[in-house]
Amino acid sequence: MEGEIYNFIVVWAIVLTSLCYSHTIAKFFPIGKSRFVAIIPIVCLFFILPCYLTSFNLGAITYFFIAGLATFKLILFAFGKGPLSSTPPLPLSTFIILACLPIEFQKYSISDNVVTKKRTTISMLNQVIKIALLAIFIRVYSYKDYLHPKIILFFYCLYICFMLEIILNMVSFAVRKVSRVELKPSINEPYLASSLQDFWGKRWNIMVSNMLRLIIYDPIRSVVADRIPRMWAPIPAVLATFFVSGLLHELFFYYIGGQKKSNGEAMIFFLIHGVALSFEIVIKKVFNGKFLIPRIISGPLALVFIIFTSCRFFFPPFLRGNTELKVCTEYIAFLKFIRYGKLISPANITCPLF
Repeated sequence: MEGEIYNFIVVWAIVLTSLCYSHTIAKFFPIGKSRFVAIIPIVCLFFILPCYLTSFNLGAITYFFIAGLATFKLILFAFGKGPLSSTPPLPLSTFIILACLPIEFQKYSISDNVVTKKRTTISMLNQVIKIALLAIFIRVYSYKDYLHPKIILFFYCLYICFMLEIILNMVSFAVRKVSRVELKPSINEPYLASSLQDFWGKRWNIMVSNMLRLIIYDPIRSVVADRIPRMWAPIPAVLATFFVSGLLHELFFYYIGGQKKSNGEAMIFFLIHGVALSFEIVIKKVFNGKFLIPRIISGPLALVFIIFTSCRFFFPPFLRGNTELKVCTEYIAFLKFIRYGKLISPANITCPLF
């Protein structure tokens, strides 16, 4: 455990040093290819650093924050786009916070204060409800020996979704309180999605979706628009975007799975959704708004499709790697450290849920 914490400190010391370098080179390299060449070694380094962490919580968080977010933000920064680009340039402290954390500042007027406060109150109530449901899911999981495997997968799906949303909202809440600025939402009630396009584009992991749109979707769409009819240009762009997302998730499973070869299930999941979303776009363009499925029907259909494909392809790699056991023992080890001030290896801890 001591070695893992040491590696974690070293990894994040390298990350902070690399971000200081990235912030500094903006003074010497103009926006464009020269800045991109100067930043690309940092991008490659950020994909390598998570390999030095073996615990699930520290490794997964580090991968998500630096390989899944900071790399895209730095690439956009090289071309004068994204949250890191600003006129005048961002202070170093703000640059590092925006690069490392899943947040993005949102500009709003004074007249929006009342609306913002109402949304914040509703959001806090939603978080309390989700934390309560999360506790129920954890309790139900202790009876997994008496439940059908499909039900376990379903609860696991809900657990991951709620856990990710709670973590992202906690980070946003902490930054919002410290900086006193309004932040764009990371996840926007995905269970209210009216379609796959609405889910992936406007509700789930919004920051990553926006960055993939700027880095993958928009360039490919502009290139193919000159070669095929413009109305069909979004199709190859959507497929390419989901392919890249699949690669990123395959890399994530490679890290948390002890750097073992993946079965490609995450890639299959995202390719299926890329094809399904492309089909949805084609249907909308063909009928041109003349035929629309009522939201009360399209929403549940989209959610059923997402949950079914998630349980079939996305979550099995988690279960094969005993991820839930690792998470449980690591949390207990952390709580014992907070309570007793002693570092205990998760391998020496028994999880009461298993």
